Amino acid sequence: MNMEAFVGPLDLSTSGIDPHWQGVDRWADAFVYIFVQGKFFTLFSLLFGAGFAVMAQRAEVAGRDFNRFYLRRSLGLLGIGLVHALLLWSGDILVAYALLSFLLLAFRDAPRAWLPAMGVLAYLAAVGLMLLLGALMLLVPADTTAAQATHAQAAIEAQRQAYGHGTYGQAVLQRLRDFGASLGALLVVGPQVLGMFLIGSWFARSGAIADPEAHRRLFAWLRWGALPLGLALMLACAWYQPWLAPGHFDLRSAAAYGGTAVAGLLMCLGYLAWGVRWSHALRGLAPAGRMALSNYLGQSLVCTLLFYGYGLGGFEQMGRAWQLLFAVALFAVQLLLSRVWLHHFRFGPMEWLWRAITYWRLPPLRRDPADARPR
Repeated sequence: MNMEAFVGPLDLSTSGIDPHWQGVDRWADAFVYIFVQGKFFTLFSLLFGAGFAVMAQRAEVAGRDFNRFYLRRSLGLLGIGLVHALLLWSGDILVAYALLSFLLLAFRDAPRAWLPAMGVLAYLAAVGLMLLLGALMLLVPADTTAAQATHAQAAIEAQRQAYGHGTYGQAVLQRLRDFGASLGALLVVGPQVLGMFLIGSWFARSGAIADPEAHRRLFAWLRWGALPLGLALMLACAWYQPWLAPGHFDLRSAAAYGGTAVAGLLMCLGYLAWGVRWSHALRGLAPAGRMALSNYLGQSLVCTLLFYGYGLGGFEQMGRAWQLLFAVALFAVQLLLSRVWLHHFRFGPMEWLWRAITYWRLPPLRRDPADARPR
C-alpha cells in the first residue's frame, strides 16, 4: 500500500494514475489506485475505532478507569508516531491516529444508533470541504495557481534530493518539513479518519463483527451493494480525472478527490464484509495482525534502507509492477517472522513497548516455554 511512497517522492504517491508509467507498470499503477489506495487506510481506521469500543466495553465490565488508560495509550502512540515520522518515514499515519483518538473519547458514551450517521457525516465533511476549496479556486488568479504548481514541484524535487540522494541528516530535515505539511492535511484527512473511527465503534458496539450471522443482511448488502457501487464510482473517477497533478487543484480535481473518497468508504466496507465472510481462511494472517505496529515500523525501516540515498540508493529505480511483487514478498517475510516471533514471545517488540507505556509497567515479554506453540 505504501510502496510507491517509499520508492519515490511522497507527494507523488497519491496523485492518481501517473502518466509516466507505461505498459505493465501503468496497469499496476491503475490497479493500486482503483483497488487499494484510500481503501485500506480507511479499513485500518475502522478497525482502530472498533478496538477502541472493545477496550471501553472491557474496562466498563472490569470497573476500570478507561479514560486515564486510553489517554496513556494515545500518548504512547503519539510518541511512537513522532519518532517514526521524524526519524524513519514522513508518510506516517500514527500521529494522526493518536491525535484523533483524543477526540474519539468524546464519543465514548454516544448513543450506539447515532454512530453510523455521525461517522458518515464526519467522513463526508471532508468531501464537502474539498469541493468547497475546489469551487473557491475558481476565484484565484491564474498567476497564483501557477505559483502553487511551481511550489508543489519544488517540494517534490526537495523530497527527491533529500530522500534519493541526501544523507540521513538531510532526510531528517526534509521529514520535518513534510511533517508540517502532513499536519495541515489533517484538515481533510482528520474528518475522514474520525468518521471511520466512529463507524468502527458501531461495528464493535452493535456486535456486528462478533456475531456476523445476526447481521447477515447488512454484510450481504456491503458485499453485493456497497462494494460494486464503490468500484463503479472509483472507475468513473479514474476515467474522469486519472491524473491528479500535484499543485493543480480546481473544481474538476476536487470532484475527483471527493468521488474517490466516497468510493473508498464504500469499497472499504465491502472489503470488511468479505473479510468477515472469509475469516476462517484469513486466520493464517493473524500473527501479522497481532504485530501490526511492529510490522508497520519494520516496513519503514527496511524500505528506507533499501531505497533512500543513505541506504542502498534504490530511489525511483523500481518499476511499478515490481513494487507490487516486492510488497507481497515483504509481507510474506513479515508474516513468517511474526509467526516465529510469537512462538517465543507474547507481544511484538513495539506492541510490548506500547503496552508498557499504556500500563506504566513492564509486561512479561517472553512466553512460558510450556505454552509456546505455533500461532
